[in-house]
Amino acid sequence: MRAVIIRSFGGPEVLEIAEVPTPSPGPGEIRVRVTAAAVNPVDLQTRSGALARAGIMAPRAVTGLGWDVSGVVDAVGAGVTAFGPGERVIGLSDRPGLSLKTQAEFVLLEATAAAHLPGGADPVAAATLPLNALTAAQALDLVPAAARATILVTGAAGAVGGYAVELAARTGARVVAVAAERDAALVRALGAAHHVPRTAAAEAVRALVPGGVDAVIDAANLGIRAMDAVRGGGTYVGVLGSPPPPLRGIRVANVWIRADGERLASLAAAGLTLRVAGTLPLPHVAEAHRRLEAGGLRGRLVLLAEQ
Repeated sequence: MRAVIIRSFGGPEVLEIAEVPTPSPGPGEIRVRVTAAAVNPVDLQTRSGALARAGIMAPRAVTGLGWDVSGVVDAVGAGVTAFGPGERVIGLSDRPGLSLKTQAEFVLLEATAAAHLPGGADPVAAATLPLNALTAAQALDLVPAAARATILVTGAAGAVGGYAVELAARTGARVVAVAAERDAALVRALGAAHHVPRTAAAEAVRALVPGGVDAVIDAANLGIRAMDAVRGGGTYVGVLGSPPPPLRGIRVANVWIRADGERLASLAAAGLTLRVAGTLPLPHVAEAHRRLEAGGLRGRLVLLAEQ
């Protein structure tokens, strides 16, 4: 079978479409025949070596790419009862540095990392859901439920930020969304009560919410600039990079994504806004990396394994 791998770190030129053995599922695993796999910033960070330099993954001779997947169960390992061959699923491969991940024709997943794809759901669009929606949901979990009256979301037009806006608004929070001017209508459609341009300072947020917001989900990694918009004793949740120090009694947390099939199933059934920026055949993965690095995408590029 074909799989996207790297044997060294570098630019898109190190990406390789390799012929590798089709894996067999072990106990508690399912094998998925891949329909579609999204390309995320974490794939760029894996390829460049940034994750290895940060100590998040150990360098190895062969490293697979891809976290999100949608497809059809092809085989199941011992002890798996929740899934059977022929069933459509989505899932998350959350272990960095594996030699085979989701950008391949077949992938192994722990059964607990997968969810059934609802009937009628588009498997290509669904491939954009697992990593980003779970990250947004788990970030929102870090905001105390009793302190969600006002939530600031940075990077609100991005994949994680967009889901964070939508999920926070559904809890009844008044959401202030930081995004480019051209994305003002988008973030409002996702549920934001207010839009603040990316160039605006914390004072602009505080003009809308005197005293500061209760919490921020910092999907754009603004750090202290985002924290400055939070009231004393509020909550800062970082998504990328190192969070700022806990000034003014602000509770500081960082979301570290983890696979959760049960939660993923609820997100898949929630009718969230899925955004596909474009599709490419699996062998065109280098082009997907170049387009993602160039910026300006809204939604995720998706690689199609079945051509």
